[in-house]
Amino acid sequence: MSKPKQKKKKWIRFRHKVVTFLAYLPVYIYSRIKYGLKVERFKDKTKRPYLILMNHQTAFDQFFVSFAFNRAIYFVASEDLFSMGWLSSLIRYIVAPIPIRKQTTDVSAVMTCLRVAREGGTIAMAPEGNRTYSGKTEYMNPAVAPLARKLGLPIALFRIEGGYGVHPRWSDVKRKGKMRCFVSEVIEAEEYKTLTDDELYTRITKGLYVNEAAVRGEFCHKNAAEYLERALYTCPDCGLSTLESGGDLITCKKCGLRVRYLPTKELEGVDKSIPFKFTNDWYEYQCELVNNLDTRLYTETPLFSDTADLSEVIVYEKKVPIAQNVGLTLYGDRIELSGCEQVKTFPFDKVSAVTVLGKNKVNIYIDKKIYQLKGDKRFNGLKYVNIFYRNKNIAKGEENVKFLGL
Repeated sequence: MSKPKQKKKKWIRFRHKVVTFLAYLPVYIYSRIKYGLKVERFKDKTKRPYLILMNHQTAFDQFFVSFAFNRAIYFVASEDLFSMGWLSSLIRYIVAPIPIRKQTTDVSAVMTCLRVAREGGTIAMAPEGNRTYSGKTEYMNPAVAPLARKLGLPIALFRIEGGYGVHPRWSDVKRKGKMRCFVSEVIEAEEYKTLTDDELYTRITKGLYVNEAAVRGEFCHKNAAEYLERALYTCPDCGLSTLESGGDLITCKKCGLRVRYLPTKELEGVDKSIPFKFTNDWYEYQCELVNNLDTRLYTETPLFSDTADLSEVIVYEKKVPIAQNVGLTLYGDRIELSGCEQVKTFPFDKVSAVTVLGKNKVNIYIDKKIYQLKGDKRFNGLKYVNIFYRNKNIAKGEENVKFLGL
């Protein structure tokens, strides 16, 4: 006789509600103090499940969503969160986030979302997949629209405003300032059934779009510009360059241009005027420069050099260290490594994706493996992503495509 099939365990557990309840007050108080946070509670007496879609500004965004809904929420999170050994196991146990592989079509993530929805759970995700570097909402994957349709849940659009001012992705410090979080709109299932995927996608992207390139209060810290070089690798005078920050200044190491980051988030040239008012203006200039770059001209001459620690990511398990202080050389068609016996090069025609995680980590997807580069505090991982996607667009004959990975 064949063995009877074991009943599949539920994703949703009572302990998730308990953890949410116990963590609410201390984490809320911390967020109010550290982030100057104002959260508008979402009022829905029906207590029905939702698909919550949010823009992504800070590392604490998931907690802000939880404060508004005050219920167990199942967040979609990248594989990096699940590759930290025992700590990942603990996170899985207490809150059960939904794992997804970045920059890939992850069918298992979709199936898990469907499973949670069938069990009556509320799901939350950031369609950007990345925290903004510039203060402006980044590119959102159009697949969010058909996924929402499959889940059949009412969609709550959750807006986070001011988070970039309080704690930009490139910074290690939180600034004194104010931020606001709230549900801006609910799209009912009956309503989006009448929309095409393109129409629903447009509705979502418009509802979540936030551009912090504006003076809305002050965000004060003595080290306001520190580590801005994690986001910027160009100079308005030199083009591609290396920058270094300290205090409220960032300096081009090629020409000595100095720029001050003001409490209003504005930029100010120290010795001469600059063509940028906000970081987003500089970021857009940078993207435009890369989108006009012919990477085929840089197969012999390197674009940048760095050092980083190299690991292999065993997905949903752990990271296996390979070598420390590996030399990195970025060319227009590859990344070369020195000081490492196991891996010598990452040719872009063999690489399926390059992603940037957190503040100074880069994941490279090649030959069904994932390698992670982790640089020092001043490491700019964004340029590796941008140059890879520029090379990919050229190779595909799509030189006018503007997407650079974020």
